[in-house]
Order: sequence, then structure tokens, then C-alpha cells
Amino acid sequence: MSEKAFGFKITVVGDAAVGKTSLIKRYTSNTFEKDYISTLGMQFSKYEEILNGELVDLFLWDLAGQESFSTLRDRFYKGSSGAIIVFSLAPEQLETYQHIDKWLSNIREACGNIPIILFGNKADLVDQNAVATSPNYATSDVHVKKFAQDHKIIKYYKTSALTGQGVKEAFQTLVFRLYQRATI
Repeated sequence: MSEKAFGFKITVVGDAAVGKTSLIKRYTSNTFEKDYISTLGMQFSKYEEILNGELVDLFLWDLAGQESFSTLRDRFYKGSSGAIIVFSLAPEQLETYQHIDKWLSNIREACGNIPIILFGNKADLVDQNAVATSPNYATSDVHVKKFAQDHKIIKYYKTSALTGQGVKEAFQTLVFRLYQRATI
């Protein structure tokens, strides 16, 4: 392994209760906690990856999604190398998709054009048949992928912090993009 190490700050944002903390725990420790505890302000995690024989330190900043914390967020965005925007695919939380524009705008205003990945979390709670047969379904794959493409988001992933579906792959896609940018 090379002596040269990289460090990337990744900010994870989205509405309250979409699963940001659970996604980070699934990625960093491959665990899931069923009890919901709301993040107050910000939580910080550190994780290490090895890419091409080089150590990559990831500093994961999990920002509270409640509107009451909005004034604190700007200072936490500063210095971010990349970001993850999370919304919920759960039928009772579909309004979280409507707020992606706000999160995207906040990140770009504070950080410029950093790499961003979009997570549609709680895929385990979605009736796949309903999504596939309803063209008006706001979070259909076609609609979300087009949104991601139109807004220059690297990629959209359906994830489940509960089952682990797509989580590791989605995080690693962002980490690899950050690594590529740093080694050019």
C-alpha cells in the first residue's frame, strides 16, 4: 500500500427520517438499528477504503434534516468533497422527493460543482409492481434517473439500509469519483 493517503469529506443530506444515519451505519459497519433516533445537528463518522492500493479516509457528515437545523447546515457544507442526497421511496414519505431541489441548491451554493449521488432509500418498502405500472408515480426509476441526469448528479441508486441493497455500491461510486478527481 502506498504512503500517500487521500481524505474526502462527504456530506449526507435529506429530509428527516429518510434513513441517512442508517445508510452510513450500513456502509461503515454493515449494521442496521431498527430504533429511530433523530440526528440533532450533525453526526460525524470516519471510514477507510483502499483504492488502487492507496488509503482513502472518508469523513462522513450526517446532517439533521429537520427544518429547525437549516441555519446550521451552511457551515457544515463547507469543505465537502462530495455529497449524497437521500430521499425516501416509502409510500408515506414520497414528499421527500419534492425537496431534492432544495438540498441540491443548498449544496451547490455552499460547495460549487462537487460530485453528488442520489439515494432513493427504503426500497424494501416499495411495491415494485405499483412503481412499474404507474407512469405518474413521482419516484419512478425513469423520472428520477432523468432528474439526476438533467441536474448533473453522478448517478441515482435505489437503496435499502435495512437489507443493504445498493448501499455499498452507491457509496463506492462516489468515493471512486472523488479519488479519480484527486489523482488527475
